[in-house]
Amino acid sequence: MTTIIDLSQEIYEGMPVYKTLPQVTMRVHNTHEEWEGIEHPKNPTVSVHKMEMGEHTGTHVDAINHMAKEHKGHSIDKMPLTMFYTEGICLDLRNKGLKELITTKELQTALENDGLDIKAGDTILICTDHYKNYFGTVDWANGPGLTCDAAEWLGNQKIAAFGVETMSPGVSGVSNKEVHKICGRLNFTHYENLINLNLLLGKGRFRFIGLPLKIRGGTGSPVRAVAVFE
Repeated sequence: MTTIIDLSQEIYEGMPVYKTLPQVTMRVHNTHEEWEGIEHPKNPTVSVHKMEMGEHTGTHVDAINHMAKEHKGHSIDKMPLTMFYTEGICLDLRNKGLKELITTKELQTALENDGLDIKAGDTILICTDHYKNYFGTVDWANGPGLTCDAAEWLGNQKIAAFGVETMSPGVSGVSNKEVHKICGRLNFTHYENLINLNLLLGKGRFRFIGLPLKIRGGTGSPVRAVAVFE
């Protein structure tokens, strides 16, 4: 029996976004009553929303061209779909607190504790319970993140991507910019704002799917990320 676990945040007006990125707005663009020619309905029902948001909204994946200016042209629509449809594992880093750095040694210990290994082309998800504990609070932007050395180590394993529950893959103001640059240089990517990673712990390998929209020239894209267990 197939089990699909949803790893994606809802998208809605007023949701948290990273620093100065575009806010999400949603408006009623059309109603069913408008289509039916009914004027001044008492309780109109929406048939089409108009949405405005950035590419890096909610659960999303970064394109290589987002990492640094030298990667111009390596946009989300040019990245191979095999990067977003992979095998995956989830590592337990729930001991990490606000703004704490996750080291290479801690990643390796988490692998050993669950008897897991990393294969080329994997997506590595990192569970910190930050979403469950802090989403919607003043500390939502203060999550743990990778050290530069840990990001480099993951890239050298030839993974497709890693994913975090937080708004950034590194600690903002400490390692975040450099972690992005390492991803670009080593040609792998990352997902941000994942949820439900605790539901993957102790279950071994799964199919990870996080397909982006085909945005021409896009620097990233919201995704409906899922883990599939057969």
